[in-house]
Amino acid sequence: MVPAPAVVKKQKAKKVVNPLFEKIPKNFGIGQDIQPKRDVTRFVKWPCYIRLQRQNAILCKRLKVPPVINLFTQALDRQTATQLLKLAHKYRQETKQEKQQIVS
Repeated sequence: MVPAPAVVKKQKAKKVVNPLFEKIPKNFGIGQDIQPKRDVTRFVKWPCYIRLQRQNAILCKRLKVPPVINLFTQALDRQTATQLLKLAHKYRQETKQEKQQIVS
């Protein structure tokens, strides 16, 4: 009987290096290679209206708004708004003439 061979190492194929194309590391120091392109959208001078709406959104997220006031951040649809206004009209304060009639 033949004993089992020990771990057989596979021969790795050597990469063929072309001496004509030598890899030179880039040096990004002052006066050296040109810096790579970067995403600079954060440093762009944005139009005023865009800056304002972004700042407003951030402030609205950061502020702690009481729930009673926060109700008014969402507008009602037209039908519900008319119903609400009719109800409020029913319970409005009486005018001077109506007060005179009640008193007399």
